[in-house]
Amino acid sequence: MRVLGIEGTAWAASAALYDGPTDTVHIETEAYQPESGGIHPREAAEHMAEYLPKVAESVLSKAQAQSDGRPVDAVAFSRGPGLGPCLRLAGTTARAVAQRLDVPLVGVNHMVAHLEIGRHRSGLSSPVCLNASGANAHILGYRTGRYRVLGETMDTGVGNAIDKFTRHVGWSHPGGPKVEQAATDSEYVGLPYVVKGMDFSFSGIMSAAKDAVDNGTPVEDVCHGLQENIFAMLTEVSERALSLTGSDELVLGGGVGQNQRLQSMLASMCAQRGADFFVPGNRFLRDNAGMIAVLGSKMYAADDTVAIDASAIDSEFRPDQVPVTWRGANKQPDTNSGVDKQTVTGAEATVTINDKRVIKQRNPREYRHPVLDERLREERTRQEARLTSKARNAGVPTPLVLDVDVEETTLTFQHVGDVDLREALSVEHVETVARHLGRIHEAGFVHGDPTTRNVRVECDTDRGWVFLIDFGLGYYTENPEDHAMDLHVLSQSLAGTDDDADKLMDAAEVAYSTVGNETVIDQLREIEARGRYQ
Repeated sequence: MRVLGIEGTAWAASAALYDGPTDTVHIETEAYQPESGGIHPREAAEHMAEYLPKVAESVLSKAQAQSDGRPVDAVAFSRGPGLGPCLRLAGTTARAVAQRLDVPLVGVNHMVAHLEIGRHRSGLSSPVCLNASGANAHILGYRTGRYRVLGETMDTGVGNAIDKFTRHVGWSHPGGPKVEQAATDSEYVGLPYVVKGMDFSFSGIMSAAKDAVDNGTPVEDVCHGLQENIFAMLTEVSERALSLTGSDELVLGGGVGQNQRLQSMLASMCAQRGADFFVPGNRFLRDNAGMIAVLGSKMYAADDTVAIDASAIDSEFRPDQVPVTWRGANKQPDTNSGVDKQTVTGAEATVTINDKRVIKQRNPREYRHPVLDERLREERTRQEARLTSKARNAGVPTPLVLDVDVEETTLTFQHVGDVDLREALSVEHVETVARHLGRIHEAGFVHGDPTTRNVRVECDTDRGWVFLIDFGLGYYTENPEDHAMDLHVLSQSLAGTDDDADKLMDAAEVAYSTVGNETVIDQLREIEARGRYQ
């Protein structure tokens, strides 16, 4: 099987030939280079109009030279997400070639292609994927026929965030490599660090970095702090996703993935927890038609093609909207809660169960800068102790805090529950969790990470208590949007845990409204509708 791939989401006017029997990929790309600032949609579209036909014809000529008959079996193109004018040109080019050659057309989700090229080239079975590109940043995990968004940016893509800072200091595009270079042999500067469950935000750190430069902090030092914090955030949420799903495989995708510091952080994290980590070569990390052609071949083999008159582009095409037709039944990773184990490794701590007590130690994370790591571990240890007790005062079942050692970042709790919520999912239990969240929100704080791993369920008594645990990411706030983020994190963890997550979340929202502020549900809708793929 041989497939022509066409990529045209924003920067890269790219075409590629994938030869299935030899598993080889030939890629030709003409990259759009703006004279100043970031991407200009009109200029990018003009670039696509000029170069897409050229690279497509060049690759087709190569394919024809290697074949006595039809040069390719199918044409695949990036259908979204991306810039509408660029995507339309990619679609037009692909349709024209497919009609001329009388071969099927395949519409590929650009972000799923970033994941699949890593899975394809690594040979890993069912990895979690961190996609880190200019316009996007999210964590994907596979479950029963879909890639689920386990976490994502709440404002802007990671590359765009860095570019906003570099434009502020007068550096030309692209900004990422310049920040990476400037961060070498410089001093670390503390900046905001925002992780909410497996979601994250870059707006606060960008503003703080700009202010630091304006106030006289050396730009090289700010670059050091910026890079350390942003990439540590991405690494932490990746580890949280591995912990939630039970996977021990991680792949990296997206143009920002070319950054060596990000790669080293992810490699360190995976080594520390015994997980496999794979990074495709740079030509497959940045936008390219090779990944479109490879995924297109898998979709074509699964008869997942699209008629010409139904092949409209979708500039906000989310990866969790894609039916994954090219993968067979997949055994889900073992996510046993480890109740019968004496030691359990979580996303940021080692938990030891001993004589009905739970000893939780936040061990140093080797991937984080030592100053940042110490600050986060101490802050989260203090906050977890405070908010666990405060939640009990608000009428929410939590374990008793028996001992706190901030210097050693260690907490000792009463052992509660029999299993994690993910082993005891039911409408009733999820409703109870939602009511618990409503009560702590009314008390003026959030949990911060209410996933199915951070809820314990008592199964062996008539009480059937549901306990909230692990308040380390919690904080005090009266803001309805912060409260809504708790529900959003719960929703994403349900999607990564259960096949009927929508039913569970619908019940959770109704239950929450009986206890919490109903305007929080409106804020949840706003969070879900944000245009993070525009």
